[in-house]
Amino acid sequence: MLVDSHCHLDYPGLADRLPEVLNNMKSAGVGCALCVGVTLEDFPAVRNIAEQHDHLFASVGVHPDNTDCAEPDVDTLCQLATHPKVVAIGETGLDYYRLQGDLEWQRNRFRTHIAAARQCGKPLIIHTRASSEDTIRIMREENAGEAGGVMHCFTESAEVAKHALDLGFYISFSGIITFKNAADLREVVKMVPHDRLLIETDSPYLAPVPYRGKTNEPAYVAHVANLVSELINKDIQYVKEITSSNFFNLFKGAAACKNA
Repeated sequence: MLVDSHCHLDYPGLADRLPEVLNNMKSAGVGCALCVGVTLEDFPAVRNIAEQHDHLFASVGVHPDNTDCAEPDVDTLCQLATHPKVVAIGETGLDYYRLQGDLEWQRNRFRTHIAAARQCGKPLIIHTRASSEDTIRIMREENAGEAGGVMHCFTESAEVAKHALDLGFYISFSGIITFKNAADLREVVKMVPHDRLLIETDSPYLAPVPYRGKTNEPAYVAHVANLVSELINKDIQYVKEITSSNFFNLFKGAAACKNA
């Protein structure tokens, strides 16, 4: 089966048509998906979606772009992560693209998530944009490798990928690899070890070609898988098997879906 390792099913455009979205997943052979939290306020909705469906899972975290929201602490994240459907801490990380000024609060928030992941023994989902140097530096300083995790929706250089891989992290690619201007990123796909490779949609954003500009959804992860198959010169069944296996190896709390 295919797995969408990162989506936002609680967002408008997906939540209001969830039965259709889930049926499309099934038709596309997508057997499991991880619905990722971005604020503590929205976490109950994310958790509720996962609770209602055996093949959906959740994470808890506060996205680095979000400012007008509750600030997480280690105890809160760890307490929420005790729920059996919560398999990861995040989405967390750094993003210097949209925000300016003194962003030390963002770096502190990232450190809090890493500490929580280490304490509760669940992997990290890391977002980095225009901030890769600080992202890798903080991952090293805070021993993020102890928790492990994934660099989600990866758009950085091969050098950044190597640093993350050296820390034991997985690399996840989204529909961005299908875009015409993503030639360099497609080269990164080729260099990632197959046992560290994940695929995702980040839906409702970043729909792959041929759906670019439309609402993305987990079913479309099949298009990411097809291109990965071409890039690494392996048949699609291999890509399905290796990316699904990698998902369950990383997010061990999702084993119920694997064994279903």
